[in-house]
Amino acid sequence: MDFNKDVIERSYEQPVVVDFWAPWCGPCKVLGPVIEQLAEEQKDQWDLVKVNTEEEYDLSVQYQIRSIPNVKMFHKGEVIAEFMGALPRMQIIKWLGEHLPSADKEAIAILIENLKSGNTSEEELLQIENTIQQNPEASEARIALAQYYVFRQPKKATDLVAAVKLGDKESSEAQDIKELARLMTLNGQEDGPVTAKIKAAQNSFQQGELETGIQELIDAASMDKSYLDDLPRKAAIAFFRILGNQHPLTKNYRWKFDMALY
Repeated sequence: MDFNKDVIERSYEQPVVVDFWAPWCGPCKVLGPVIEQLAEEQKDQWDLVKVNTEEEYDLSVQYQIRSIPNVKMFHKGEVIAEFMGALPRMQIIKWLGEHLPSADKEAIAILIENLKSGNTSEEELLQIENTIQQNPEASEARIALAQYYVFRQPKKATDLVAAVKLGDKESSEAQDIKELARLMTLNGQEDGPVTAKIKAAQNSFQQGELETGIQELIDAASMDKSYLDDLPRKAAIAFFRILGNQHPLTKNYRWKFDMALY
């Protein structure tokens, strides 16, 4: 076997699933026939390469194989998914369905990146909305689109995540979107300094002035962190989580927010 040719190079043409196994491994003997049969049934979608860890010790070290069977999916030279243990046939089919690349998945991934960067045209927005309608399981695209709309059209953002239930993989992200949408749709509240700060944050976020908006929200939280069921605090936390830990605004303002609460 030439791992570089059979796996790395080949994975640029078609995904390659690598089964790391050993002759003495009982679960490997259970998994082997199942995954081999699936490989034959789906040979037009992916290749199977079996690596005997007793004979290919260097590969085992390189890919950090600490328990076998260990199955890794390679695409364009990189590991994009894996599982350990002798999974039943139906679980393997589900795993393949979730992780096998496709033209549609790659197109969705590009649209998601454009959404996150803000470089999205009206045509692309329509395209991703159509994609979500045609592929209800495209949850990552649904969340990304809701995040894009939450300051622009909060009702639309809420509708996009309405079907996400507690315990779903996306439930935490969906809740963050709902908190920010609640912030953006708040109106008709009593006058006061906290309300004024929240309205100022709303206006800033609507204008795309995220830095000013989070400053106003931190001020509101510092005045009354329990206001309207902790709205300023919950919205600020949602804001930081949506941006991510590496975003400059999170790095610059998360500690200020934490300090404002104590």
